[in-house]
Amino acid sequence: MVVLRREIGDVLRDARQRQGRTLREVSSAARVSLGYLSEVERGQKEASSELLHSICEALDVPMSLVLREVSDRVAVAEGLLIPDTVPVDLAASLDGVIDAGWARTRAELAPIG
Repeated sequence: MVVLRREIGDVLRDARQRQGRTLREVSSAARVSLGYLSEVERGQKEASSELLHSICEALDVPMSLVLREVSDRVAVAEGLLIPDTVPVDLAASLDGVIDAGWARTRAELAPIG
């Protein structure tokens, strides 16, 4: 069974670690206790939308991208095929560009249209 709070925690931890930041740095920037952020990352606590917003701001990652990554992980766990809905012009503009670990290279995108 997929537990949403675990998936959210995994995505947040992955984003923080990709940036090479500590729990202490992010908890301070998000104005959340170190222990609580740790529990959120480990999937032991449900993050409210307000708390999730603060953590995303501290990580400088759009909340929509965090939620999309979580959604994709849940879909995979459910055995669903995840279609990429990237417009052709956007896919072309990303030729070989990777941005903070969230954007995908053009080869990884499946253009539509």
